[in-house]
Amino acid sequence: MAADHVIGDTQAFRAAVAAAAQGARAGAIMTLGIQPTRPATDYGYIRRGSPLPEGGTQDLGQGPACAVERFVEKPDAAGAERLIAEGALWNSGYFLFRADVMLAELETFAPAVLAGARAALAAAATDLDFVRLDAEAFGQVPKISIDYAVMERTGRAGVLPVAFPWSDVGTWDAVWGVLERDRDGNALRGRVELIGTRNSLVHSAGEGLTTVVGLEDVVVVTTPDAVLVASKAQAGRVKELVGQLRARAHPEADAHLRMYRPWGWYQRIDIGERFQVKRIMVTPGGRLSLQKHYHRAEHWVVVKGTAEVTVDERVVLVHENEAVYLPIGSMHRLTNPGKIPLELIEVQVGSYTGEDDIIRVEDIYGR
Repeated sequence: MAADHVIGDTQAFRAAVAAAAQGARAGAIMTLGIQPTRPATDYGYIRRGSPLPEGGTQDLGQGPACAVERFVEKPDAAGAERLIAEGALWNSGYFLFRADVMLAELETFAPAVLAGARAALAAAATDLDFVRLDAEAFGQVPKISIDYAVMERTGRAGVLPVAFPWSDVGTWDAVWGVLERDRDGNALRGRVELIGTRNSLVHSAGEGLTTVVGLEDVVVVTTPDAVLVASKAQAGRVKELVGQLRARAHPEADAHLRMYRPWGWYQRIDIGERFQVKRIMVTPGGRLSLQKHYHRAEHWVVVKGTAEVTVDERVVLVHENEAVYLPIGSMHRLTNPGKIPLELIEVQVGSYTGEDDIIRVEDIYGR
């Protein structure tokens, strides 16, 4: 199942999982089919076939569990209305199955996926509490969803109709639909001020103030590094927008201001020609890789905790309100030997400050 859905009735969801599991134990690949509440064009649909053999799954009041006759891709508005009139269900994307059944179906319908996954696991490396699949083997696995690879081709698919409140919050207008709204229909987060604005979602992250005047049915999302303004009706095109950003090499498409790593995180504070400033947090016991840079020098200023810093052959302890300089080309490493998080400010100066100017010599996290 996906991790980002909103389920409005936890007990009903648990009951549905328990009921569908009966069919899974009997050898079916079960899914939960949501009773539609509107002719949605952003969901896939499931046409129901004949009821599953008695005893497969219990009826939760929305009709018996059935074989899947066909999965239907996202329709237009007229197609969605026809599907609902014919008793079709929304495809939740939740699947329940026995491991041996899924492996057998993968062997039949997607053998390249199964073989690549097995090869990636066989060549996996373990360090600390990480199991790292072999990147080369995994990279050769065909990119295909479980829906296309198995569910639309197997003869074992079954669907249990359910009716708990549900949204996959796959678009910003769907997010607006599940949030609490004011008397003008606005869902607000963060520092926001509105005048004459209705039925809109305004999300302001960080310390900045977001103001909206005289708009209806819009989505406004502001973060420290980017701003999105869209009509709710066109909010589903954000995925298309992200593709365009990647095609034009905008780093905001994938890189967040705060980037998490096995040892903690770093967050960009400022960047300009020949410099970059970062805030870095290293968890107790965390250790960055032994590395060097060809195009930049670095200055580290500790603001909290104690840093153990390696610079070539020298190892020094740097305390709060102390600094250390790392010349271009020097071999260096940062470790938090203390019991509290280590926080420091890093100032990079040089002709290039990109993340790919890191030559790792040793790394306990296997990168």
